[in-house]
Amino acid sequence: MGYLKPPAFTRQLANPLAMRLSARGVATLTVVGRRTGDPHKVPVIPVEVGQNRYLVSPYGESDWVRNLRAAGTGALSRKGLTEVFRAAAVPVNERKVIIARYREVAGSLVGPCFTKLPDLKDHPVFHIVQMC
Repeated sequence: MGYLKPPAFTRQLANPLAMRLSARGVATLTVVGRRTGDPHKVPVIPVEVGQNRYLVSPYGESDWVRNLRAAGTGALSRKGLTEVFRAAAVPVNERKVIIARYREVAGSLVGPCFTKLPDLKDHPVFHIVQMC
């Protein structure tokens, strides 16, 4: 799997701002670090396809992806509400429709990621499964 390191502007300014403002459908994903056990926060854009919700990694095999895969659970926060969920990895052959929807919702901001990493296998996708 590939990985694109987000530009410093994105990491240091845009991401923290997006988490504070919850703009364009952005939610804050909190997931426990696989090495440290400390909680890590990153902005994500959950997308709906049918009755299901998903998280897509436009940058590829990022730290939040590896942490979520290891932890199996995470929390999404938006506008003062937090939802704890279980994450289920989506097989590559089921990602096409989900990624297409993600690109519609996220807009032109993520276009370069999919140009540089065009293969679906390079973009992990997780099904958000409600915890009871």
